[in-house]
This record gives sequence, C-alpha cells and structure tokens, in this order.
Amino acid sequence: MKQLPALTPLETQRYSRHLILPEVGIEGQKRLKAASVLVVGAGGLGSPACMYLAAAGIGTIGIVDFDAVELSNLQRQIVHSSDEVGQPKTQSARRRIAGLNPDVAVNLHEDRLSASNVIAIVNQYDVVLDGTDNFATRYLVNDACVLSGKPNVYGSIFRFEGQASVFFPPEGPCYRCLFPDPPDPDAIPNCAEGGVLGVLAGVIGVIQATEAIKLVLGLGKTLIGRLLLYDATEMDFDVLKLRRNPDCPVCGDRPSIKSVSDISASCAPAKSTEASDIREIEARQLRDRLQQPQPPFLLDVRNPEEHRLCHIEGAKLIPLPELHHRLGELDTNSEIVVYCKSGNRSRRAIELLQSSGFAKVQNLTGGILAWAKDVDSTMLSY
Repeated sequence: MKQLPALTPLETQRYSRHLILPEVGIEGQKRLKAASVLVVGAGGLGSPACMYLAAAGIGTIGIVDFDAVELSNLQRQIVHSSDEVGQPKTQSARRRIAGLNPDVAVNLHEDRLSASNVIAIVNQYDVVLDGTDNFATRYLVNDACVLSGKPNVYGSIFRFEGQASVFFPPEGPCYRCLFPDPPDPDAIPNCAEGGVLGVLAGVIGVIQATEAIKLVLGLGKTLIGRLLLYDATEMDFDVLKLRRNPDCPVCGDRPSIKSVSDISASCAPAKSTEASDIREIEARQLRDRLQQPQPPFLLDVRNPEEHRLCHIEGAKLIPLPELHHRLGELDTNSEIVVYCKSGNRSRRAIELLQSSGFAKVQNLTGGILAWAKDVDSTMLSY
C-alpha cells in the first residue's frame, strides 16, 4: 500500500467537515488527496463533477476535452463563464478549479480521445468519470476502462431524464453488457436537437462525483451492478439491477474485444441508395433561388420550439417525427428544399420523402445555422 500524503494545516481547515465524519476522517481525506480521477468531457456532466471532486480534495483531476466554450453551453456547463466563450473548455475548467481549490493538480488532455491515446490516458488515473455525450466515445471509454481494470462512473442526460451507474467488471457489468452495440445515431437525437434541462446535468454530474468519491474511500454501496434512473419532471428516482453478460464481447467469459478501437465507423448508419442520391443546396444558392419567379417550397422539419426561435420566411413546419403521417400535405411534383438546424434531420427527412415518391428534393447544407451565418446575420443562432 502506497504511503498516504499528509494534510497541511490549511487542508485540515478546508476539509474540517469531512474530518469529523467517522466514515471519512483524516485517513479518508488523505486517500482523497492521493487519488486521481479522469473526467472525460468538461460539459454538462463534467462541469459539476470536476468542481465537486476538487472541492472534496481529490488530489489530481484529469480533464479530457477538445471543444471551446459556446454561449449555449452556459445554461448547464457551470464550470465555464460568459467571459470565457471561445476559450478551450479545458483551460476554462482549470481556471475555475484553481479558484475553488488551488491545492488540486489539474492535468489537461486537449486532444480528441481515440484508440491511439485512450489507454495511455486512462492508465494514469484511479477512477474514470464518463461525461461524454456521444456513443462513439462512450464505447471507447468503456472498453479502455475494462481492459485497464479501472472503474467507469457513467452518466447520461437527455431532455428531462438522466441515468447513472458504475461499470466495473468483474464486480459488475460494463456498458456493453447493457448496450452491446452502438445504436444508429439517427435513431437518438442529441441534446442540440432534443434539448436538455440545465439543472438535470447538475443532478447527474453530482451523483457521478459522489460515486467517484465513494470508490476512492471504499465507502457505502456504489452503483456497481445498478442503473439509477432520474425523471426531473416527476422528481422520481428508480434503480434497476444489472448483471454482467457472460457473452459480453469485452468483459464476458470469452471476450472478443481485446484492444480498443475507434468505433465511429460502426456507429455510422449504412447509407441507402436514397441517401447517396441526396442533393445539397448551399444557403446563398437557396437565397438566390427564393428570389426567382418560381421559388422552391421550403420544409422545416425541426421541433415547433425551434421554429418559433427562428425560421426562414415562408417555410412550412412539419416536425420530423410527424412527417410520415403528413406526407399528404406536400406536393410530389414540387421542388422542395428541406432544412433543420444543421442538416442531419433534414437528410433523414429526404430519405423518407424519396422513398415515398418525392423526386425533386434538396437538403439545405448546414441547416438554418448556415443560413444565419451566410445569409441573414440578424437571425438568432441557437
């Protein structure tokens, strides 16, 4: 057992409320000081998690992120501030942590996590806290943790619901036991498309930080083998029991995955013939076409809330989930330009239209964000 570091007089004062807890005490606080936690993603989940880990006295916190702070992040990513918009998230998070607890060492990993670096990064830490928002990285982190023997403190959020668990074979299952294969990314919208209640990130992120601290202290009953579900609208918590899958490809009895690999390709949906034939139109081209005597018909497939925020004048709103049942409202002989926020949902809409006999359809490249950037600078971007 490695020798635990001593607490300084200032640390004794800072952590006094921990020290008087019999379950923590001086020895427990020393373990926290000696511990290291990797936070993957300095976003909605990583923000509250890394702040509470720092406040608790985790000695070393690693932060993986390669994005910059955006104004739309600040509704939930509380580690960042308005004057840091445009700055790297890792740098912003380190500054906030230093202001909260200067005794905590913060390691920054500003590269995109990939098969080439994930094992080397994960092996530097005792616990990994997964705050990612995409399936490719989630599976990558899971596989690296299993192969490295590190506990993976998992969390995810969407709209008003969140979930959390601790994946740590062989004591319990891994993420692949629960979800063996990545889903079609088109089947599940992300937070940018579906939205998320800001405070939901705080609830789940703090639960993740709590589990990481308990793992370091060896305290209480963790979420290993359990999946916590939270519904913010009903203020309801539920816990499901999980079991390790003996046929799991990475932690099962006969694993087939013995090294990490980038799975972005396997996450991508197979392109259909219709998808490969999708025609694109740039924002400026569309502007010019709309000024002609016979302009194309504009179809907005976003949610009504997004349409109310901003839309191209004259566009008809049919949200993507309703499109299949409302095809009769469209003319199969008309030239139709479909748009969404960034161009992904509109491509799915075009696949449906093409399979239903609509031949003259085009996708607005980059969606309404491209329109706001290249055509109408006064339009609200979200």
